[in-house]
Amino acid sequence: MSAVLDISGLSVRLPANADRPHAIEDVSLHVDAGETLCVVGESGSGKSVCAQAVMDLLPRPHLAPVAGNVTLLGESLLDATPKRLRALRGERMSMIFQEPMTALNPVMRCGRQIEEVLATHTEMTPAERAARVREVMVAVNLPEPDKLIHAYPHQLSGGQRQRIMIAMALVLEPALLIADEPTTALDVTTQAQILALIKRIQVERQTGVLFITHDFGVVAEIADRVAVMQNGNLVETGETRRVLIAPEHDYTRMLIAAVPSLEPPQRTLITASHVALQTRSLAKVYGGGGLRRRRREVHAARDVDIEIHRGETLGIVGESGSGKSTVARCIMRLVEPTAGEVLLHGEQIGHLSARALRPHRRRIQVIFQDPYRSLDPRQTVGSAIMEGPRNYGLSREAADARTVDLLSLVSIDPAARGRFPHQFSGGQRQRICIARALAMEPEVLVADEAVSALDVSIQAQVLELLDEVRERFDLALLFITHDLRVAAQICDRIAVMHLGKVVETGPTAEVFANPRDDYTKRLFEAAPGRGWQFGRIQSEA
Repeated sequence: MSAVLDISGLSVRLPANADRPHAIEDVSLHVDAGETLCVVGESGSGKSVCAQAVMDLLPRPHLAPVAGNVTLLGESLLDATPKRLRALRGERMSMIFQEPMTALNPVMRCGRQIEEVLATHTEMTPAERAARVREVMVAVNLPEPDKLIHAYPHQLSGGQRQRIMIAMALVLEPALLIADEPTTALDVTTQAQILALIKRIQVERQTGVLFITHDFGVVAEIADRVAVMQNGNLVETGETRRVLIAPEHDYTRMLIAAVPSLEPPQRTLITASHVALQTRSLAKVYGGGGLRRRRREVHAARDVDIEIHRGETLGIVGESGSGKSTVARCIMRLVEPTAGEVLLHGEQIGHLSARALRPHRRRIQVIFQDPYRSLDPRQTVGSAIMEGPRNYGLSREAADARTVDLLSLVSIDPAARGRFPHQFSGGQRQRICIARALAMEPEVLVADEAVSALDVSIQAQVLELLDEVRERFDLALLFITHDLRVAAQICDRIAVMHLGKVVETGPTAEVFANPRDDYTKRLFEAAPGRGWQFGRIQSEA
């Protein structure tokens, strides 16, 4: 089978003050027609640099190829002129980015964004372009294409926005499709649909797919071959089944050992301890009212009843739009509940005024999904951790001593507390956010997708840390996630949400072993790599 993409001995130089000489060094890969090659590795391993080098999207002169070659259908890309590269992008190669909301133009209608590719690269008439746009939107299974053509990106769901990105990438039927973490932020059902769509396109059009991911469930689902990268070097490559079951390199074995299992471990259920947090008939409605016309009401949460004991982890799982984060925001009082009660140790806080709520704020703390966005880039991490206790009256000396203790607890050198967030890795930043939350000595900790963007190895470390601090401080932990593997490993009980309602709840092991609700069954069936136990096989994948 002929190679669509051939990367031979490619090296990309880093700036002089970087932690290593090359972003990638002497990397050789190929992607055949009709084949999916998954590139895996931790953040900083060079996965995305490979993709950007192929598309010539590297931020020159800071990153620049210094050795090797890249050919697309036999044509050298590193020697191509900017004009030729512009022609090749879209016509013969295209890319799906991780976050469609930042890749799409927010002020341009979706249909126009797809049409722009045709207007740039073809001589089609406006009528022909319009017909082709509708055709490709149907091909990627977008509902109501005639309506979505005129919609703006913010009016679509995350899965629909990603399908728009795929439509843009495929509208000219390129020979090579590069997908850079295209399903990381998607829930399992939407993820399953996107993976099935990419697989179908690859088979039907014999497209070569270079798929970058840190999710080994996705690798098991979609890859024909796997390439493993570490610190800019290619350390292992091979057929998917062989790499996932019998990895040869120590680094690959470490990555695979860190993949959480869909089989929940035995955990001691906490039933006799005090109920730390409870909601009764909690509801949140957006919309309605208006000066001129009544806006559509969205029931983001309906009659939600949950409770968490001290020392327990309750997970909330479900698709995007199921109401998971809305419930968390109502509990945190970041949004006002429309109805129902939020009780903290039996005390109603759901409808307190801002002044009356202030003493309770420190009792519930949150860890957000993106640690970089939740930390002030102009504030040292030591100041960020100290800020909350100082606002509640702790002296500077005592707050600094607490900061030192907490940084040690989360395995960050306390001497680094004078550094800024950008000087830490993603995993370290999330540890700092955990320390900041613990600085308030909370009784309830809310983790909202706190590990979804982390590599599997860092994810495993953060999950272990969360479990440790929950037990050490006797916290009630509310853990919100769309990753069923993570939920299986850390949660004592789980609540499954669908369309704003809790449709099933119970001990994690029981719900995973015998889901009762049809939606829960569909959710579990959609989990990528289901049936695989990495390092050994449970059943035929």
